[in-house]
Amino acid sequence: MITILGPTATGKTALSAHIADKLNGEIISADSRQVYKGMDIGTGKDLDDYIVNKKIIPYHLIDIVEPGYEYNVYEYQRDFLRAYKNIIAKKKLPVLCGGTGMYIEAILKGYKIFYVPENKSLRQDLENKNEQYLIRMLSSSRSLHNITDIKDRNRLIRAIEIQQYYAGHPESEREFPEIKTVIFGIHFERNIIRARITERLKTRLEKGMIMEVENLLNKGITSEQLKFYGLEYKFITQYILGELSYNEMFRLLNIAIHQFAKRQMTWFRRMEKNGFEINWIDGELDISEKMELILKIYKKRGA
Repeated sequence: MITILGPTATGKTALSAHIADKLNGEIISADSRQVYKGMDIGTGKDLDDYIVNKKIIPYHLIDIVEPGYEYNVYEYQRDFLRAYKNIIAKKKLPVLCGGTGMYIEAILKGYKIFYVPENKSLRQDLENKNEQYLIRMLSSSRSLHNITDIKDRNRLIRAIEIQQYYAGHPESEREFPEIKTVIFGIHFERNIIRARITERLKTRLEKGMIMEVENLLNKGITSEQLKFYGLEYKFITQYILGELSYNEMFRLLNIAIHQFAKRQMTWFRRMEKNGFEINWIDGELDISEKMELILKIYKKRGA
């Protein structure tokens, strides 16, 4: 498999599509928000990027669940395997593409994850506990690298539920096959990626991103659910509800996306420290030069 990763606004999809076209491949998305139907502009679901030489490159794990649902890593592993096996069966090359570090690492490191059913008695016990008590309970046996767990009470309780289930059922962890891959990362200097993010945000707002969020609200997705998805959906929902002015929304959202890109790079650098070899490619190169580098390294590895 070829893996192409990088922070937001680095052109991963278009490059992956050209590589897939060149090597008879199909793309498996590793984006935690592009799984949702109807969340298109805000998640950067640029489907035109999958068109190469007047043909659509097949892609997987985009538009697979309804908005409002909380998709998770367990389901991603399951759905990835189905797509991966389907591509391999056709004797084609899987190209994993995305910026959600946890999803990518769950595949490449083979996290052992098992479905955890709801524990009603535990939830009743925790119902009247305050957030600080729940945070202490969760942090007592694991480091809180995923701060989303402690920002939302329902996710906090769910994290405790999962933690306790695994403590009592170590034998239930699902085996995940080892998947060999060559990993490529797209890199821009910080000032350049910041400019790209800001320009892309302006373009997406012009293309109707606010209307997209309004449509989701009109379909019955609650403001709390949209805010949960963060970034564009959080700040634009606040703007629609009158909690922010347009200029405040733009400024805060722009800052939040810059911070998000920085966290993505921190995750990828941590992957490198943990033994993953990422072949970084200068994002300023044109797409043909990037492809040439990828093909050279991929073939050198004996692929």
